[in-house]
Amino acid sequence: MEFAAISTIPEITNVVKVLVTGLLSFLVAFAFTPLWTNLLYKHKIGIKIKKSSVDGDKLKYYTHFHADKSGTPTMGGVIVWVSVLVLIFGSQFIFPLFAFLFDSAFIQRLDFLSRSQTWLPLFALVAAGVLGVFDDIMSVKGWGSNKGGGMRFAMRFWWLLVIAALGAWWFYVKLGWDQIHVPGMGDYSIGLWYIPLFIFVILFTTISSNQTDGLDGLNAGVLLTAFGSFALIAFFQNKVDLAAFCAAISGALLAFLWFNIYPARFFMGDTGAVSLGATLGVVALLTDSVIVLFIIVFIYVLEFATTFIQLFSKKVFGKKVFLAAPIHHHFQALGWPEPKIVMRAWVFTALTAGFGLVIGILGMGN
Repeated sequence: MEFAAISTIPEITNVVKVLVTGLLSFLVAFAFTPLWTNLLYKHKIGIKIKKSSVDGDKLKYYTHFHADKSGTPTMGGVIVWVSVLVLIFGSQFIFPLFAFLFDSAFIQRLDFLSRSQTWLPLFALVAAGVLGVFDDIMSVKGWGSNKGGGMRFAMRFWWLLVIAALGAWWFYVKLGWDQIHVPGMGDYSIGLWYIPLFIFVILFTTISSNQTDGLDGLNAGVLLTAFGSFALIAFFQNKVDLAAFCAAISGALLAFLWFNIYPARFFMGDTGAVSLGATLGVVALLTDSVIVLFIIVFIYVLEFATTFIQLFSKKVFGKKVFLAAPIHHHFQALGWPEPKIVMRAWVFTALTAGFGLVIGILGMGN
């Protein structure tokens, strides 16, 4: 894989393309949000507070601290991927018309749909988003075998595994990818091991994103920082279309976050957390930045690890390690106000993302 040196940053039109795409996405999402949320409120598509965890134990702290959130609309994640789809549709059919009418080559350049850079993350965004829509609807309606409605974790896991396996097959067989980049050291071919690595990355980002989506604005802020970071990484790799794609998601997330900060007007739901988590994993793999991914979203590592440790300890030793898991609920059980937990998580992610960007960008060519 060839990387652009920092001294050969693409021409200014590419910079403007990425920024304009992010701005347009923000405006589309901001305009679409009132329409979507009014529809959610009208049809009472609100969450039901869970009373038991995946292992059947009662959620003492979670139920207590989140009782007042019952009935708040979910499926707000639709705002993000619909905004991205609107921009992609516009870039294919509307922008060319304006480019012709105003004789503007720049408007034509706003098209960021490309086979090599954005087809795969777009597939992940839509495929995982549709899965999330079904899960959210089942939860709201009380359908399914899970207590209170919704898909069981095992069912969601297997569907995500199928999506991840399809992506792994495409990368390994169709694109011929079998290497992992270690910043500052170089590329290492891992052969068939690339397939389980790909699957693990997608499952990790998807499940961790879903776990982190537990407080108002928490996951949206983390994802905004992550996609903004990968927009920069993609840009420095001369993957301008992918950078614009990440900017489009970032712009939509910024509009979403405007309404999602405490107290949230609506929640992201699985349709947002699952789809954006899967897409983030694909973007990290497309930029060959798997190691950097774990640095940028190190908070996901903490969320994932504390949940695993809690479940393992309860299963093996019969006792908890944390008051509640994942870790943001532990801090909530300690008495931290929800906005304080969220904002400190944003600060923490900003620090890890900055550290990851330095490593990722400076270590590209080695």
